[in-house]
Amino acid sequence: MKLILSTHNVTLTKTLEDRVVKRLEQLDHMDGRAIDARVTLEHDHQRMPERQFSCSILLAVRGPDLFAEARESDLYAAIDIVTKKIAQQIRKRHSKTKARKHKDAAKLKEVKRAVGV
Repeated sequence: MKLILSTHNVTLTKTLEDRVVKRLEQLDHMDGRAIDARVTLEHDHQRMPERQFSCSILLAVRGPDLFAEARESDLYAAIDIVTKKIAQQIRKRHSKTKARKHKDAAKLKEVKRAVGV
């Protein structure tokens, strides 16, 4: 997966970059269909202190892209929360595809039963 990391009013340190890479590796482990991830780290001085730092992730996968954003008082907390949101979206997408397959198989089974095969 390709990573595009951009910052706005934030100095990108090695620990910040390591945290983002670590969290994205976890997401990549959940869904290997991810093509690239665009991560934006931002610090807005004019917001309330508990919502100054924001992190947003746009995860390009085969199919509709996934997007999540979180605003917190700590940048590390914002990174953790936004990755949890993306992970939830990945799980939801996976569950929907599994349910669709089970639903189709159940319909086919009913058709076969009705025909008497």
